Amino acid sequence: MSQEISPGTRSGDADIIFSGGSIVTVTDEKSAAPEAVAVKDGRIVFVGNLTQAQAKWQAPDTRMHDLLPDQALLPGFIDAHGHITGTGLQATIANLLAGPDGDVTDIASLQDKLRAFAESEVGERSDWIIGFGYDDSMLTEGRHPTRDDLDAVSTEKPVLAIHQSFHLGAVNSLGLERLKYTATTPDPKGGVIRRRLERATESEPVYGEPNGVLEETAFNPAADLAVAGMDPIDSGQFLAMGLLTAARFGFTTVQEGGASLEVLGLLRQVADAYPDGLPTDVVVYVKADQAMKSPDTVQASRKYTKGLRTAGVKLLLDGSPQGRTAWLTEPYLTPPDGKDENYRGYAALSDKDVLAQVQAGFASNWQVIAHVNGDAAIDQFIQCVRTATKEAGQDRRTTAIHCQTAREDQIEAFRELGIIPSFFSMHTYYWGDWYRKTVLGPERAVDISPARWAVDRGMAYTSHHDAPVALPNSIAILSSQVTRVTRTSGSVLGPDQCVSALDAVKSITINAARQYFEEDTKGSIEVGKLADFVILSHNPLTIPERKIKDITVVETIKEGRTVYPPSPTRPDPVLVPVPVPVLRKAMSAAFAHC
Repeated sequence: MSQEISPGTRSGDADIIFSGGSIVTVTDEKSAAPEAVAVKDGRIVFVGNLTQAQAKWQAPDTRMHDLLPDQALLPGFIDAHGHITGTGLQATIANLLAGPDGDVTDIASLQDKLRAFAESEVGERSDWIIGFGYDDSMLTEGRHPTRDDLDAVSTEKPVLAIHQSFHLGAVNSLGLERLKYTATTPDPKGGVIRRRLERATESEPVYGEPNGVLEETAFNPAADLAVAGMDPIDSGQFLAMGLLTAARFGFTTVQEGGASLEVLGLLRQVADAYPDGLPTDVVVYVKADQAMKSPDTVQASRKYTKGLRTAGVKLLLDGSPQGRTAWLTEPYLTPPDGKDENYRGYAALSDKDVLAQVQAGFASNWQVIAHVNGDAAIDQFIQCVRTATKEAGQDRRTTAIHCQTAREDQIEAFRELGIIPSFFSMHTYYWGDWYRKTVLGPERAVDISPARWAVDRGMAYTSHHDAPVALPNSIAILSSQVTRVTRTSGSVLGPDQCVSALDAVKSITINAARQYFEEDTKGSIEVGKLADFVILSHNPLTIPERKIKDITVVETIKEGRTVYPPSPTRPDPVLVPVPVPVLRKAMSAAFAHC
């Protein structure tokens, strides 16, 4: 059945008509797939039969976009949670990722990557030698690099190696000096300065000087200093590089998920510097504690101004399960060095502070999202949302970010309270084996990222990439939900939590649009909605499940305009000149917890 704009609107003047391949509307599941989609002035004006599309909408200047037989046209992907400036950072500094996203396998190869960065043009201009993405679970040594390992890279410049979780990192001796971390420096609230083992007594080990590894709030100042020490030529392109990278993976709406008020103001200046606005919609969430201190600065809105809008606030309740800093109700299977067998991670905020932040968000009509990885943190969030909801009402689309270790009773509580779970589903691939063998054990590990529990309850869950923690790889998001195949062993982690390909697609299209209160304009191929599309090499709904990971993004289209790939015959749609001092200042302050 065809859909068309209301009668009386003239036809015969479409800008583009898409046809061929397969068209995945997402919402119209029972009807036959349409043959054509027509676009006019950045919106969808027709969905249906190709002959009708040509008869009513084709004009001499209409571009016929014919998909190849295997290709598929889908709604543009929507980033349910990520850090777009962090994505740009990831693309600029040393790549310390393990396969398949990089080739760091041990401490020696990590050191080589950092040395190569130091000798590059970007590295030579930087005050720090900086790299991102090492994963101790994938290093041959099975541990974090220490100050001694990084001293072997340089003793003349401070060195920072950022863990893939962005919740931990390691610095060399000069880096510790810059941070003023010594044996007498106490651990900051919500963080840990890991120490060298000085000696072991019969009662307990004695730890002294920092060993270079920093957790959570102890790590944050190192990241701030290192990024601020980059040259404006390089840090000034973080946002542009992030947008281009996201477009390469089919995203037409992205997120800056945890900005300071300063960064929010600077991002507004950046958006204003683009002549036609940002090429991809950017949704910003401000750190809740800062928003409470200056609520008038937030200016939350559901309307975009030059491609940017503030949606609400973000809370941070705990850390990283793969880094073993997330807050659990039961002990970790294997505690990190220096912790006893009852170690459960730790909270980032008190109950009082969480409740105050949620209440402030509700009172100001800000959408509230919260980083909650461990089930103890999820319990804390549910308790505070339940209290605030009794006072302020429901349907605020409050969102629980990550939910790695959510229990089934917690998913039921999400349903009851209208909380949207946004799963970091790629954990099943990247760290599934690590969860099973080291972090949680086999019984708890099988239910990480429990999307099936949400589907069984009819909940519109979302899924995200949390870049720069992982590449903003939309295809990996889909594959990890459908197959739950792990990276190292290739086994299926928790087959009972697998979902269908259609559910996975919905998690980054119509469900993500609903999370943003944008389901009337985005997330599906329907008449009247924005012409946001992604063209894939194959249809994820029909290709064998184990082949989904091999799908590639052919083209990304935002409101009828191609934003990926760049064309040599036209100006690059993303990398446009903007004031470098503005960007540099914004990006150097933009990196919070992921």
